Amino acid sequence: MTLKVYLSGEIHTDWREQITTGAHGLDVVFGSPVTDHAASDDCGVAILGGEDRKYWHDHKGAMVNAIRTRKGIAEADVVVVRFGDQYKQWNAAFDAGYAAALGKSLIILHGPDHAHALKEVDAAALAVAEDPAQVVQILRYVLTGALPG
Repeated sequence: MTLKVYLSGEIHTDWREQITTGAHGLDVVFGSPVTDHAASDDCGVAILGGEDRKYWHDHKGAMVNAIRTRKGIAEADVVVVRFGDQYKQWNAAFDAGYAAALGKSLIILHGPDHAHALKEVDAAALAVAEDPAQVVQILRYVLTGALPG
């Protein structure tokens, strides 16, 4: 069985690479948003034309990115949403809520310092992991039934 996994959220660390590398050999297909921050921010104006006000610049980018994100989440079997330490990822919170509303199997990934702030988001998840290796172990168990170790 091929598992489609959408990796959403924080784009400033290598957590996606850790998961995709760790899942090598498993029957998993990964999807994700555009992780080039500048391209993600500027896609709307690059495609649809410039804006004088930053609000509309950002709005266009958010709408174009939402097309990709909604498709990726809708087609996924499992959605992993990472909340990082450096920035407030409001888009990650939306992605988690959207995935939960669609009934997707949701794994939330964040460090222990975010446990209180994300308690409602965590409550919507089937698993809450603290590091990418735990996500890989979940995927391995789902596909093979094998426990770590």
